[in-house]
Amino acid sequence: MELLSINDFTGKRRLRKQPSSARLIVTGFAAVILAGALILMLPIASKGPGHASFADALFTSTSAVCVTGLIVQDTATYWTAFGQAVIITLIQIGGLGVVTMAMSIFIASGRRIGLMQRSFMQDSISAPQVGGIIRLTGFILKGTALIEGIGAAVMAPTFIREFGLGKGIWYAVFHSISAFCNAGFDLMGVHKKFSSITEFVGNPAISVTIALLIIVGGIGFIVWNDIVTYKTDFRRYRLQSKVALVTTAFLIAIPTLYFFFFQTQALPRSTGARWLGAFFQAVTPRTAGFNSVDLTKFNDTGISVLTILQLIGGSPGSTAGGMKTTTFAVMLAEAIAVFAQSGDVHFFKRKVPEDTVRRAGAILMMYVTLFLVGGFIISSVENLPITTCLFETASAIGTVGLTLGITPHLTLISRTVLVLLMYFGRVGGLTIFFAMSSGPKISHSRLPKEDLTVG
Repeated sequence: MELLSINDFTGKRRLRKQPSSARLIVTGFAAVILAGALILMLPIASKGPGHASFADALFTSTSAVCVTGLIVQDTATYWTAFGQAVIITLIQIGGLGVVTMAMSIFIASGRRIGLMQRSFMQDSISAPQVGGIIRLTGFILKGTALIEGIGAAVMAPTFIREFGLGKGIWYAVFHSISAFCNAGFDLMGVHKKFSSITEFVGNPAISVTIALLIIVGGIGFIVWNDIVTYKTDFRRYRLQSKVALVTTAFLIAIPTLYFFFFQTQALPRSTGARWLGAFFQAVTPRTAGFNSVDLTKFNDTGISVLTILQLIGGSPGSTAGGMKTTTFAVMLAEAIAVFAQSGDVHFFKRKVPEDTVRRAGAILMMYVTLFLVGGFIISSVENLPITTCLFETASAIGTVGLTLGITPHLTLISRTVLVLLMYFGRVGGLTIFFAMSSGPKISHSRLPKEDLTVG
């Protein structure tokens, strides 16, 4: 909390508390989720008699705002065009972030943007500094519109041939936004409920376009800025951009090769379609939620690889969730430093601050703990295999949206667990804890040291 001294009408000075950026983000996401749930409960939002239940509407709204993609009702067959429009709007808000959307409204209205609002925006998109934040916001909004527009234009011919002009354009726009925001919502239930894009596993115009939109949305806005500014001069990129790009490439290349050679039972037989399927399933687990093949055909090892990828997620300051690629990279580098007895964690001849390493360790522990606890609860309540339930909780807390088919059949307790995990995964564990705390605790005392054996 920041304390600002102001003068009231009596002329006396008093202190007024300003909300921290963490609390603004936490309450902002919660408010949008609740508003979305109430709108989705309107009779006009769902097909059939009556209206959607609050439980179904809340789950769908949470999944959309938290750009997850887990659903309890098929998006194409249960929700009307109005309901689908509400869902994609919630996805766009959740993907760019509540603070970013609020800032865009401020900028469009011509209102003056103060230092506090700029600081909120900096925290929201993980920007390195407050300076230039308005320009960066404009860059993000224009870039998002351009990329989503290109994605829709590439997919439109395929959807128009299959669904007609009006519906085809709508499908192209919906899936482009959903893919770029790493949401995983789809309208392919018109073929078969909960089928995702399995009908297009061998179609590059759909599967490759969606995969590229997922990658671009998931690498982070700061990375975009470096790519546009410095082009191919990789040496001039920020350390965050370098680590995010290299880690993302690694997490796509290795799983693609693994799926292609060791999960052949789940992939198409033709070589070209198999490469497309392997590549797509390597990209989508890190918070996208689409699937182009039947995930239930993966063996236990394949499911475990997907689960790990779901927990890692995308990069900081992006449309993606999860514990983030940089967290994974820092913890991996920390382990290597310990094994090599080198002491410092470093990338590209740059030392990573000790405080960053500590935060990465805390984030890893939070995600793994909640992932395991959530899986144990669902497994106990539903009497389902623990590996299946852990896949589902990894999907929720990583804001991925992949499922082995159990989500629509879960009871209220299990759905509540998933709702909380989706919210935690999108807002961020440290953000929630910082929002609940009263501020950093500064101690001037020094405690005596004593060694502790570990390992």
